[in-house]
Amino acid sequence: MSKEKIILEDLGRIAYQQAWDYQKQLFQSVLEAKKEGITHKNYLLFCEHPPVYTLGKSGNREHLLINDEMLRKIGATFQPIDRGGDITFHGPGQLVGYPIFDLDTFTLSIKDFVFQIEAVIIRTLKHYGIFASRIEHATGVWIDAGKPNVRKIAAIGMRIHNKVSMHGFALNVNTDLEYFSHIIPCGITDKGVTSLQKELGHTVEMKEVKEYLIEEFETLFEQEIMIRRSSLKSPTT
Repeated sequence: MSKEKIILEDLGRIAYQQAWDYQKQLFQSVLEAKKEGITHKNYLLFCEHPPVYTLGKSGNREHLLINDEMLRKIGATFQPIDRGGDITFHGPGQLVGYPIFDLDTFTLSIKDFVFQIEAVIIRTLKHYGIFASRIEHATGVWIDAGKPNVRKIAAIGMRIHNKVSMHGFALNVNTDLEYFSHIIPCGITDKGVTSLQKELGHTVEMKEVKEYLIEEFETLFEQEIMIRRSSLKSPTT
C-alpha cells in the first residue's frame, strides 16, 4: 500500500466546464506520471455546480425532456461529457465528488473501486440514521431498495482509463429535486430521486457531510486525506 496521501481540494461553487477542465488537467498528470513510473498523488475534488444536466457518452439525448427555451427558463444548461452512464442533474445543494485516483495505488479492480465509492456514501448516510444500499445493475446509492418506493440519493458516473479515474459521484444533500422532473435520471423510469434534506425533513449542513465523507474515504481507502487550498477562482453563478 502506498503511503502517499490523497489530496483534497474543495472548489466550492464552480461552473461545470471549469471543474471538468481542472479534472482533465489532474487526470493527465496522473496518467503521465504513471506511464513514466513516477510517484504521483491521488486527488479528490469536492464542489457544487450551478444547475446543469450532463449526458454520458452512452446516454440518450431524449432523456432530457425539455427544450432549450425551457432550459433557459429554469436557469439550467446541458452538457454532453465523456463519462459513462446516462443523464443526470448537478446543482446547488448537491455535493459532487471527483476522485482522480490511480486504482493500482489501492490494488482495486474497476468494479471494486465503484463499490468502494458506493460504500463511502452508504457509510456517510449512516451518520444520519439513513440506511442505504446498492442495487445490482443500477450504479449509485439507493434507499428502500427492493421496495415500491425505492429512490436514489447518490448517482455515480466514471471515466476510467489505464486504471485512473475521473468524474465521480453526486450526493443530493439539499438539492432542489424539481430539476429531476425534467429528465429520466440515468435512463431509469421506475425509481425515484431523493435527498438528505427530504429524508430528514430539514436542511443539512454541507460542511458536516463533507467531514463524514472525508472520514469514510480515509477508512475505506486506508490513506490520510490532506486538504489543500484550491488555486482556482470559483465563480458563484
